[in-house]
Amino acid sequence: MKQELTFSGKVKEELAKHWSTSKHCQIAEITAIISMCGKVTIDSRDRYAVKVRTENISVARKCFTLLEKTFNIEAESLVSMNKSRGNITYTVIVKQHEDAMRLLQAMKLVDANGGCKRAFLRGAFLASGSMSHPEKSYHIEMVCASQAKAEQIQKLINSFGLDAKVILRKRSYVVYLKEGSQIVDLLNIMEAPIALMEMENVRILKEMRNSVNRKVNCETANINKTVSAATKQADDIRLIHEEMGLDKLPEGLQEIAELRLAYPDATLKELGDLLTEPLGKSGVNHRLRKLSEIAEDIRNK
Repeated sequence: MKQELTFSGKVKEELAKHWSTSKHCQIAEITAIISMCGKVTIDSRDRYAVKVRTENISVARKCFTLLEKTFNIEAESLVSMNKSRGNITYTVIVKQHEDAMRLLQAMKLVDANGGCKRAFLRGAFLASGSMSHPEKSYHIEMVCASQAKAEQIQKLINSFGLDAKVILRKRSYVVYLKEGSQIVDLLNIMEAPIALMEMENVRILKEMRNSVNRKVNCETANINKTVSAATKQADDIRLIHEEMGLDKLPEGLQEIAELRLAYPDATLKELGDLLTEPLGKSGVNHRLRKLSEIAEDIRNK
């Protein structure tokens, strides 16, 4: 049975299918992949080779295709199984010294225009990036072996007006973004429109849910406050009734006191409408405050 891709895996699959038309951008992308998960070897005869190792088949395919279409290099590919970890590793190898030298020399030709920066970031994410599913949290990162490489990628990301950060995690340097709108911008920069739209849909739904929850919490707090105030008012009126009798109160206070006991759940507006001479909320609140002051006097004495 085919294993379902993670959100991060879907982003990589989409990026792996994107093809830059500019050769410089193709070189930028393969440069990023090799710099993040590749290595250069030199044998005893000073002959060079380039190896790229990855656990993601989409990355291996993209690397193989870039080598073939951009440099006309027929790379070798190996598949190995790590029995202890239960994972598959894909290795793309440029064995021929002449091909390796041509590739390494071309990698120095990467220019600094926007298109190639996008391609480099796309390659870097393919090689060493991961992203949380936006339903859970907003987080995208690229893991680098050295601080210099992390700072290079951070500088590239921030050149687009973003605010990437670098942290040391165990022995690796991690370049990351945690703000939802900036992650959306980075997906746009790397040219992953499908993942971008999916994340935007999730963000909209989350914001709607949060807005509804805030309103419900606010309304619940207001209801609790109203119920608590009404309970206190009823307690004050019962104390006045027991200690001095409601008939000793001025007519206006007596009427509102009797209405509050009769309608414990009524709002101030509803109480005001029930009075012989209707009052607004502020007038009702004023009379109830007077009753509270009388009850406090009784308690103090």
